[in-house]
Amino acid sequence: MNIFKKIKNYLTDVKNEAKKVTWPSKKITLKDSFIVIIISLATAVFLGGVDYVLSRIIENIYVV
Repeated sequence: MNIFKKIKNYLTDVKNEAKKVTWPSKKITLKDSFIVIIISLATAVFLGGVDYVLSRIIENIYVV
């Protein structure tokens, strides 16, 4: 079996499997994306705050 036949079979299988997937609605996708963005921003703010506090503590311990 040549390489092109294998590639064609693979792509056909991928297409058939993709048809079996139950895709979420636009509303669910937007809601879930919004949740991910909010959690990412909250994590960034928290870690930025921890970094700031720890850097101030280190600066006070090691006076340059």
